[in-house]
Amino acid sequence: MPTTLCQVMGFLVSSLGVGGSIMATAMDTWSTQDLYDNPVTAVFQYQGLWRSCVRQSSGFTECRPYFTILGLPAMFQAVRALMIVGIVLGILGLFVCIFALKCIRIGSMEDTAKANMTLTSGIMFIVAGLCAITGVSVFANMLVTNFWMSTTNMYQGMGMGMGMQNVQNRYTFGSALFVGWVAGGLALVGGIMMCLACKGLIPEESRYKAVSYNASGRNISYRTGPYKAGSGYEADPKARKGMGYEEAPRSEDGRRPYPSKHDYV
Repeated sequence: MPTTLCQVMGFLVSSLGVGGSIMATAMDTWSTQDLYDNPVTAVFQYQGLWRSCVRQSSGFTECRPYFTILGLPAMFQAVRALMIVGIVLGILGLFVCIFALKCIRIGSMEDTAKANMTLTSGIMFIVAGLCAITGVSVFANMLVTNFWMSTTNMYQGMGMGMGMQNVQNRYTFGSALFVGWVAGGLALVGGIMMCLACKGLIPEESRYKAVSYNASGRNISYRTGPYKAGSGYEADPKARKGMGYEEAPRSEDGRRPYPSKHDYV
């Protein structure tokens, strides 16, 4: 029961993580305009992985997709790739995990096969969670770098006595980043739970390679070839030949005649 519960809980937690990764990737609020120095503005800007949006004070919102791929920064494209890879691995892991659930019996599938599928799905969930966490962290690092560069440029313009503040938009963390971090963590935890459940699905007899059984009798031996009854105390033929006598030939009925005096040397 604990194994089944751990497997089901891992599946549910991983499903939430994969769903959160999909939602975070599709959201447009990866970076939002910082309103610390200008809380009252007629235009509010925010950006996502696929388009940038502008919301006016009247409530009208206009979004424009990124029509170019080569013009985007390399790190931005890397974040896209990481999120997509994480989503694909998470979806594949969900399909594998559905067939690996112990509470679902499909045909004559053995527990060993279910254990291997559970381990495979767990590894997929772990990699998907790491991809989501890495992608969101890289984007957050880009935001931090651009934020401090924009802040430095703004105060440098003010110190030069230009007569007015250098207006430059600064962007800070959006809600999509927090959704991506939580989703990646859930997928990672769910994958670990699936890997732990794999150990409980392995049958007990398959954990041991072989068991040897010894006969209770001291002089009884088991052979794979034709069985021949014997007392167990017969002398070795080679040793018997070395003692000075040879084995007599058999007759037609298979019996061996009594040795004669000519058989001895």
